[in-house]
Amino acid sequence: MENLETGSIEIDGIDLASVPLQTLRKKICIIPQDPVMFTASLRYNLDPFSEYTDGQIWEVLERVQLKEAVENMAGQLVSDVAENGENLSVGTRQLICFARALLRKPKVIVLDEATAAVDNNTDNLIQEMIRDKLKDCTVLTIAHRLHTIIESDKVMVLDAGLLAESGSPQQLIEKKGIFGQMWQSYVTSHE
Repeated sequence: MENLETGSIEIDGIDLASVPLQTLRKKICIIPQDPVMFTASLRYNLDPFSEYTDGQIWEVLERVQLKEAVENMAGQLVSDVAENGENLSVGTRQLICFARALLRKPKVIVLDEATAAVDNNTDNLIQEMIRDKLKDCTVLTIAHRLHTIIESDKVMVLDAGLLAESGSPQQLIEKKGIFGQMWQSYVTSHE
């Protein structure tokens, strides 16, 4: 991690520069657009550091609605995951990444276009998990799909890499600036 030259980054009133790097890494999860999968067992993909019991893993699989699918796999938790998870659907891979994050109980979760490549049903499930299972986390969502951020507490609109607008989604819609125009286009295209 690079040290800041100026300014600070604070989450929940805590300057991240004051938090030891190892602690910070344990408290932050990143779920990228392309799910990270290891060529190993499903269990290893969920718990690469062997920190959790099988019971905890099954519980989190149930929370992300993968329990039945894993129970139907020949090896269940020890089933092999192919290179880059090629033997699993994109939606399943993304749900495995969510399960991995839920196991760790992070304080901060970064969703970097996490639903961009999944079908609508998986997207809806992920949105529900964000609302219900991550309500005690600070969730930073990077998204182009507006419906994925419309229930956020705060939206920051970037334009050419600079902050153009900031506020609640409703404030920005009422303002009729960049976000308001994007939202109106979205609503119109989905009527």
